[in-house]
Order: sequence, then C-alpha cells, then structure tokens
Amino acid sequence: MQSKHKKILIVDDEPDILEFLQALLEDEGYSVAIMDKGDFLEKLPLGALPDLILLDMLLSGKDGRQIVRRLKSQEQTRHIPVIMFSAHPSAEQTAREAGADDFIAKPFDIDDLLNRVARTL
Repeated sequence: MQSKHKKILIVDDEPDILEFLQALLEDEGYSVAIMDKGDFLEKLPLGALPDLILLDMLLSGKDGRQIVRRLKSQEQTRHIPVIMFSAHPSAEQTAREAGADDFIAKPFDIDDLLNRVARTL
C-alpha cells in the first residue's frame, strides 16, 4: 500500500473537522498529525516535515493563503504539496494564486478528498 508512512498534516480550527479527517485518513493508512492554529509554521521540525498539508483557508483570524505563500517561499518547505479547503467554493482561484496545489470545497465529498490526497502523494 503506497499510503504507508506518508505523513499528512491537517490544519483547521474546527475540532470536528480535524477529528473526522484524521480518522478518515488514518483508516487509509496515512500517518496524520493535526493542528488547530495557523501559527504551526514555526513548529514544523525540519526532520519530520509532512508529505502533504491539508489547510483550511480561514483559521481563527489567520488567512491560510498567507500561510501557503510563506510555505512556498521557504526552501525547506516549498516542495510540500498543499491542498486548501474552504466552505466558499469561489475561494479556489485565490487559493491557487497563493500557491495551493489543489483546492477542495466544504462540505467534502469523501471519495473526491481521498482521490485528491492519493493523487497528490
């Protein structure tokens, strides 16, 4: 199974979404870490960078697009694919302009989410 040992970091400020996505992706064999704050960037240990980041667009006052810009501007993190998600489908264009590799509208279509994660990894 190719998902084994792939690390996914999920960043969202809604505990229900974090719990749901963590359970869903762990059931698929991924190693999942969750964070509920946008200031996670300072806490990413270089030796344990995720293979993929799932990032909410709005995080308690922080703009996920700024986080993507920062990730994509740093040498050590620019290679990490970022899939952004938002309840506002019209946000896809600005997410991609900020550097997101993909975008998923909430509420999630579970099969679509799993396919995009597998395709990205």
